[in-house]
Amino acid sequence: MYRIIKRFFDFLFSLIAIILLLPFMLPLIIILLFTGEHEVFYGQKRVGYKNKEFRIWKFATMIKDSPNLGTGEITLRNDPRVTKVGRFLRRTKINELPQLINVFVGNMSIVGPRPLMQKSFEQYSEDVKAVVYDSPPGITGVGSVIFRDEEKIVSESKNIQETYRKIFDYKGRVEQWYQENKSFYTDLAIIFLTGWGLFFSFSNLIYKIFPSLPRRNF
Repeated sequence: MYRIIKRFFDFLFSLIAIILLLPFMLPLIIILLFTGEHEVFYGQKRVGYKNKEFRIWKFATMIKDSPNLGTGEITLRNDPRVTKVGRFLRRTKINELPQLINVFVGNMSIVGPRPLMQKSFEQYSEDVKAVVYDSPPGITGVGSVIFRDEEKIVSESKNIQETYRKIFDYKGRVEQWYQENKSFYTDLAIIFLTGWGLFFSFSNLIYKIFPSLPRRNF
């Protein structure tokens, strides 16, 4: 019942959001057409529900072939591969808006584990891979809330690869927690925390709302 009702609200919310945001997105599409790489959308294969691949959509923020350049899948703060307009879009998370289309068609949800590229997915332990996508991937999720400014955390670390590994391992644990604790309350709280994080620092607020959530220790 939870999954059916959640899918109904995903469909309804994404449809309303697309209609309301269209007047905002149209000027942005024009700006992207005439700046940077002159690309509007960026599609990429990601692992989704029941570990099946799908194509995720975002506003283009990086130069072409960026996954094969520089630090690869890891994006740093002030990464030279990010376009000028792309920096603003990434910091405000506006680049994620086209994923409303993914939600509308049903291969994503508003709340769920973030979809990974196959290469990153394979780094999960077998027990995480077995359950992490028992729910459709989400635009936001518990891992997204905790690591809202992941680029900054990685960029300021002395050992980028080691920090990224720790983040990845911890994300696996919290996504397992989500699968064990998913409910309407959990999803609504994550949506609230996502909105709160856009304007305020919530420090340990997420652990107060979810006392059983594994604590970050780095």
